[in-house]
Amino acid sequence: MSLFSLRRGQARARLVQASAVLAAGAFVAGCGAGYRPVVSPINPSGPASQPQAFVGVVSSPSPTTPGIITVVDYAGDTIVAQASIGPGPVSFTLDETGSNGYTVNSDGTLTNFPMTSTLQAKNVQFTTLPATASVVNLFSPSAGLWTADLSGNVVDVLSGSPAAFKLAVPVAATPVMVIGPNLIGQRNYAIAQSVTDSTGVACNVSPRTVAISGEAEAIEEASFTISARIPLGKCPVYGVETPDARRVFVLNRGDDTITVINSQNNTLDSCTPFVNQSGQPVTCHPSLPLSTSAGLTGASVPAIAGPVYAEYNSATSQLVVADYDGNAVSVIDVSLDVYGNDSATFGTTYTIPVGANPASVTALYDGSRAYTANQADGTVSEVNLVSHTPVKTLPVNGHPRTVVSVQNSLFGKVYVASPDSPYLTIVRTDQDIIDATVLVQGNIVDVRAANQNGSSGNAIVTSRKPGFGQPCYLPPTLLPATTVAGNPSSCSTLP
Repeated sequence: MSLFSLRRGQARARLVQASAVLAAGAFVAGCGAGYRPVVSPINPSGPASQPQAFVGVVSSPSPTTPGIITVVDYAGDTIVAQASIGPGPVSFTLDETGSNGYTVNSDGTLTNFPMTSTLQAKNVQFTTLPATASVVNLFSPSAGLWTADLSGNVVDVLSGSPAAFKLAVPVAATPVMVIGPNLIGQRNYAIAQSVTDSTGVACNVSPRTVAISGEAEAIEEASFTISARIPLGKCPVYGVETPDARRVFVLNRGDDTITVINSQNNTLDSCTPFVNQSGQPVTCHPSLPLSTSAGLTGASVPAIAGPVYAEYNSATSQLVVADYDGNAVSVIDVSLDVYGNDSATFGTTYTIPVGANPASVTALYDGSRAYTANQADGTVSEVNLVSHTPVKTLPVNGHPRTVVSVQNSLFGKVYVASPDSPYLTIVRTDQDIIDATVLVQGNIVDVRAANQNGSSGNAIVTSRKPGFGQPCYLPPTLLPATTVAGNPSSCSTLP
């Protein structure tokens, strides 16, 4: 063998050895710390996360200092935001989407603010109303703002962001509220008591002595003109429209009736009486009586009802009414047939006894139960809307006049506010217990839920001012010697 061939063979042997060393190193590295297994993530089990739900609480430390808007989170009953608003707020509402809030303040200004967990003072905007305005009600659909203004007996229309005065529509005397479809619709209705009493005393102290009947004026949104004047009962104080904009129900405290307006036809609800397939006569209900003369079913039907507040429950097509003077709740079937006419059971009413002077009522979104704010005895009553029976009574802080509900998870919560207490009482509905009390700055003016059920938005798009639609009450220990419970002149002296 030549020397050249020997050297070439040695070089080839060294190359094979080096390759073996590299392969062994690679194998060792692959089996050591450098190994990275493939991981397949496993999604967590359990129910999906729930949408956020917020509750807005407006409170007033004093009539001359700035009010406070407090945002409370449904989850955990925690305060997530607070901001100063106008001085001495007297009424509060949220728009239909639950994203914007409005207050009327004692200095005549209007406050606009977003309903969010990131609310700050810089987000609060102010609007100057007409110098002579005396606003007693705010109505906020998904766009725009409407107010009932006692000064000149007009409805003020506001638009833009922040909401600014646009025009005034003349209506009947003493307008106490504006109601219409939550979303933008064809027309809204101004509810006027027609009494020449700008103090509101007549319909709050002795509503059954008032002789004159109220009136509803239909205001066309396209032209801002009156298209119909519809007669109401005595001392109308509150109105509710169904989400499909087919019916409007106006509560007449002075004669214990509920006027039914067919808002499709823009007339009193009427039809041709007929006999259904079961041979039962079906009548029309332009006015639903709430006294014993109506032959209502249920226990403890009051001789005097005094309806002051109601909610329409879409799940059951029922109107749930707080009878302030009768210490009861009326549950009324207001269902329609497939043609949009009153159903065969329309007007069927059950009456359920509750605590003393229920100033407001709220129904859970599923239509199973309702809760009242009993102003005179400082309690909340729970009633079963299926069996039409009382369930439980819970004591709360102060003398409550507002109650709202949120059904955002496997259970719901009810929020109770009193004008003589800085505590928001929260009731957990799956156990019917006081879940928490949240302390805010100053006594509570009003409370609104931004999300009644998940992302469904605000179910209450109108405000009430004590003395005009909302009953006034002071417990005897706080009444001056010259006043009586129910006198709206006492509203401003609430502690």
